[in-house]
Amino acid sequence: MRYATLILTLALSLFSSGAWASEPQGGAAMNTNQLQTATFAGGCFWCLEADFGKLPGIVEAVSGYSGGKLVNPTYEQVSAGGTGHIESVQIRFDPAQVTYAQIVEWFWRHVDPTDPGGQFCDRGDQYVTAIFTHDEAQRLTAEASKKALDASGVLARPVATAIRPFEAFFRAEDYHQGYSKTHSLRYSFYRSNCGRDQTIKKVWANAPAEPAAQTPAAAPSLTSAAPASGFVKPSPAELKARLTPLQYKVTQEEGTEPPFHNEYDTNKREGIYVDIVSGEPLFSSRDKFDSGTGWPSFFRPLSPEAVAEHVDRSLFTTRTEVRSRLAGSHLGHVFPDGPKPTGLRYCMNSAALRFVAKENLEKEGLGQYLDQFAK
Repeated sequence: MRYATLILTLALSLFSSGAWASEPQGGAAMNTNQLQTATFAGGCFWCLEADFGKLPGIVEAVSGYSGGKLVNPTYEQVSAGGTGHIESVQIRFDPAQVTYAQIVEWFWRHVDPTDPGGQFCDRGDQYVTAIFTHDEAQRLTAEASKKALDASGVLARPVATAIRPFEAFFRAEDYHQGYSKTHSLRYSFYRSNCGRDQTIKKVWANAPAEPAAQTPAAAPSLTSAAPASGFVKPSPAELKARLTPLQYKVTQEEGTEPPFHNEYDTNKREGIYVDIVSGEPLFSSRDKFDSGTGWPSFFRPLSPEAVAEHVDRSLFTTRTEVRSRLAGSHLGHVFPDGPKPTGLRYCMNSAALRFVAKENLEKEGLGQYLDQFAK
């Protein structure tokens, strides 16, 4: 971003704005006493602030400086290097709407975590990536997520992002706050010429499709891990050893099993269907119906948060793909031709699922679902 400042004129000082903030999504009530703080560094803070602004549950994002010892540094001091500070963004978020683990996942996908020398066109220690953790829970979550990302095989190089204990954050000058909105033309010019989005697309080319900003709780894990739940997705080699070839092809390579000749198409037993990779609960037999398609079909998942949905434009058509939230396993697709009460048909691959019979739910830690089978 240093070269961009050469373009700016003294007119910048005439502009000022407060920190970006968003209203709670979907009319959800927000308890301001429960807001939590997180701090990240990801290159140009204009861009990182704008990217966080797309994630529901984040109610404030502030650009600033963190990581150094100099108190109240200026932009000129930090951008010149030598202060130890990194351009950073501090956010306040509502944990009832978005978890810290989900925010870390979002962060990964909006930076190049493999670059140890800066970000995109901005070079130097003042532009490297970092996660500043505010407590032990954040540290454990961030480290587990980083470990899972490295093990996933999604990235071509190791993760270079440092995970550091938070010490202090200094708010940047007013004209930097909300820059993508107050100086939209300059911001767009800078972001495009710095190659941020182009590079991110290349770095994450082997990752699952980016989750929709409107449904962070349902988004597939970007690192194929869910530290908060204790689940860490095995490496591709481990999965190939553990899964059948068909299970691997379906869950990891978006394959499709043959209709009618699969394990659960005609299964009528009571119980819960879980992800074959992670064991996360996905569907109930109470919501299963005979669609006549030859694949197990459900008119809804166990909860909206159980699965992730995103646009699939393969096969020369547009469909809605369904993945598990924690493991990011490909499950199948959802279509608008199902029965009441939802009118939806979640058409799943048996190879992506494992069935847990009602009598075994308690033993497998799924006892909370027993009530729905009560007579």
